[in-house]
Amino acid sequence: MLARGREGFQIILEADLHMHTVACGHGYSTVKELADAAAEAGLKMIAVTEHGPAIPGAPHMYFYENLKRLPSYWKGVEVLKGVEANIINIYGCLDLPGELLAGMDIVLAGFHTRTGMDGLSVEEYTSGMISALKNPLVHVITHPGNPGFPVDIEKVALAARDNQKVLEINNSSFSTARPGSISRCRQFVRQVKKINGLVVINSDAHVFTEVGQCRHAVRAAVEAGLDNRHVLNTAADRVREYLYLHKKRLKQNTVLPA
Repeated sequence: MLARGREGFQIILEADLHMHTVACGHGYSTVKELADAAAEAGLKMIAVTEHGPAIPGAPHMYFYENLKRLPSYWKGVEVLKGVEANIINIYGCLDLPGELLAGMDIVLAGFHTRTGMDGLSVEEYTSGMISALKNPLVHVITHPGNPGFPVDIEKVALAARDNQKVLEINNSSFSTARPGSISRCRQFVRQVKKINGLVVINSDAHVFTEVGQCRHAVRAAVEAGLDNRHVLNTAADRVREYLYLHKKRLKQNTVLPA
């Protein structure tokens, strides 16, 4: 996926780090179908990130324990094994144990309906998201611009930067999911640019035809003035380095979050 801004710079993605399979209960493709689509799209890396078990219809705990059975490469595409965990309270707790999260390649976390977080205040959502950002096991916060779970954009963006974490620009928020997200997503992108933070641009694919399809999110990033320096997944090597450094820091922390 490529976009060119008015000034001529480009954003080119080598990885798509947020996607779901039939295992999540509301996805429509297999791991193989997603990886095949990634190879056809010219991606070098994907992450399989099923919803955490608090989501209705999500996989059983054994599913996440068995992720190691997935191939690490398929048709030249690296396959990261991860999760999109649910933030389940204002203290930033997630719906999978720390010991299990620590063994995954990548951990995404976000708010979702029907997981115990509906109907709270901006202050409560902000507290929950910032607390999740402080969790050393979390790498990425998904779709933070969701108006169903409104947060203080400036505070969250600063917390992400200060904790060396990544905020997602979610392409589905501009198209098929989370109506009303576009304005808040654009505000997040502008704030990230202002403070020189880091984002990841993902498809949030739930079917193989969506893999690598991030044109709306890429356009928003370009229009806000972001370039490859601000976008983690413009290079697969950069993603690997980021995850390696976080794992190194985690090993220095002897107490895993719950």
